[in-house]
Amino acid sequence: MAKKQVVILGAGFAGLQLARRIRDIDYEITLVDQYNFHQFQPLFYQVATARLEPSSISFPLRKVFQREKNVHVRITKVEKIDMQANEVHTTDGDITYDYLVIATGCTSNFFGNKNIEKYAYPMKSTTEAIALRNRILLNFEDALTAPPEELPGIMNIVIVGGGPTGVELAGSLAEMKAQILPRDYPDMDFSNLGIYLLEGQDATLAAMSDKAQKASQKYLEGMGVQVWTNTIVADYDSKTVYTKDDRTIQSHTLIWAAGVMGNVPGGIPKELMVRGNRIKVDQFNRLEGTENVFAIGDIAYMENKDWPKGHPQLANVANNQAKNLAKNFLGLMRGKELQPFVYKNPGTMATIGKSKAVVDLPAFSFKGFFAWLFWMFLHLMLILSVKNKLIIFINWAISYVTNDTTLRLILLPTRKQVEMAVEERQKEPA
Repeated sequence: MAKKQVVILGAGFAGLQLARRIRDIDYEITLVDQYNFHQFQPLFYQVATARLEPSSISFPLRKVFQREKNVHVRITKVEKIDMQANEVHTTDGDITYDYLVIATGCTSNFFGNKNIEKYAYPMKSTTEAIALRNRILLNFEDALTAPPEELPGIMNIVIVGGGPTGVELAGSLAEMKAQILPRDYPDMDFSNLGIYLLEGQDATLAAMSDKAQKASQKYLEGMGVQVWTNTIVADYDSKTVYTKDDRTIQSHTLIWAAGVMGNVPGGIPKELMVRGNRIKVDQFNRLEGTENVFAIGDIAYMENKDWPKGHPQLANVANNQAKNLAKNFLGLMRGKELQPFVYKNPGTMATIGKSKAVVDLPAFSFKGFFAWLFWMFLHLMLILSVKNKLIIFINWAISYVTNDTTLRLILLPTRKQVEMAVEERQKEPA
């Protein structure tokens, strides 16, 4: 008998975890992604602030599966899913499936503001993190020769969104301002470098405990970050940030970490879509009304008595949904009943800087040096390869001892790279 075809859309935490766990089961697996590498999103901010190289947190998909004859990697963009014909239409042709798993994750949510979408810097991919690194480093080069009236715009960096990404990025920039930049640019005054963190709710890390919220804001303010809570950005014109309470900040660099929305392929029925552009699934991560289409990770919205508003969009949820679905695929092969997904929150954490972090566990919360070590250990364990774990650990160790990094490279695209990017863009679905 021909092997059943499993098509997985997306090679993020959920998609890659599932592919790795079912590669030894008697399925033919096709893994589809627009990039040829897996990206470790929790450390994008360290790429953006020149603490880690992109290759340290990015893993070539063909390398991961180079010994698996039944795993096929396809680098292409999904145009539409035809659930009647059991086909995925991509820019490089159609792919037929017996089982389809949607793990396309999330993208930045600009809440309909076209100016912010046009001018702000998001950080949802390795390439976006590199672009942000270039922009930040170019700011300091521009500041050397800029006239005085342009300096505030160049030297102010505004981060919108006080969740873990925004907090960690703000803390990393504050450490760069205090420890690295004065040595790189001895003829510049960095007391005028303003780092602003704008949060729409009344506290940073709103999803964490009150203790973690207060500690994170205290850490940031102690490092010189200007934290504006209860502040919503109304508009941005590439030069000035406008808030809804009529305040303004001159800045050429607005970093958008304020929200996400599901990256949903075409062909999903509208009645399955819920708030945040997520796909509604049952307790087995199966799209309601289907038997062979599943969604896992950030894109999936599952309600139950423990999570009446759906599960948080975290890597740990994605990994555990993939593990449960992998067991169910084995069960399907053996004719067994599907097992429901059950999630127990193991805790959340965020780091603000050297020896500064906050951790919420189910039983208690803690902060400071041991929380920082705990954060580093768990993130290292999630890195795919031993080689990358070692590289990241060495970088962190050197940075801890020297308060410096050696990765501040401005790598702008060449003409040929721009031409190739344009060619690839032209292949994208309208």
